[in-house]
Amino acid sequence: MEAALLGTFMVAACGVTTLLEHPHSPIRQALPDPLARRALIGMAMGATAVGLIHSPFGQRSGAHFNPSVTLTFLRLGKIRPRDAAAYVAAQFVGGVLGVLFAAGVLGMRLADERVRYAATAPGPAGVAVAFAAEAAISFGLMLSVLLLSNHPRYAGLTGVAAGSLVALYITVEAPLSGMSMNPARSFASAVPAGAWSALWVYFTAPPLGMLAAAELYLRTHGAAAVLCAKLHHRNSRRCIFCESRSSR
Repeated sequence: MEAALLGTFMVAACGVTTLLEHPHSPIRQALPDPLARRALIGMAMGATAVGLIHSPFGQRSGAHFNPSVTLTFLRLGKIRPRDAAAYVAAQFVGGVLGVLFAAGVLGMRLADERVRYAATAPGPAGVAVAFAAEAAISFGLMLSVLLLSNHPRYAGLTGVAAGSLVALYITVEAPLSGMSMNPARSFASAVPAGAWSALWVYFTAPPLGMLAAAELYLRTHGAAAVLCAKLHHRNSRRCIFCESRSSR
């Protein structure tokens, strides 16, 4: 399920990026303003994230589809190490398969230099700025998830808030780092694009940002305030995290 979730997200990312950034796309020609195009990409990917979080698979797995999220819940003691390892492996495999599937459908359009398999890369401001930006947006996302998902009144809004932040970040932050927050997402695009030079940024900054948010939450609310590793828990789907508490 985690593999399918990130794979689906990557298919959507590749398709939307091709539609709005390929030089021969009529939509790109009609929208010369890059900010407007990023806003549309952001809305599309934010809506995709919300849909996946609330999908049957997302309700069952917890809708991490991001190693940084999984590692953060591991630090919080809400997922067992063996499950975390399986989640991370599935996320990487699913992401790569999603991009390869999109490449099979879109062909060379996805490989165009302006699309480049929806790869993430530091912007003109450089690697240091990209690292700081990735850490900051990852911190903001995870802190929002923890604050909302553990609040009885607002827990149901966690998925919508996460998707809204994805949309906002793509619109305003993408020029700095490409907006990833997800090592598996960046790796999936880097494989066919050959974009290896700054991949370390996306393997380090997002986990560090989310782990910092977790530490802040623990210091201000305490470990007992973290209820579960699911982003969307208001459903009747089986929860592997709650069921396994007694065995940890």
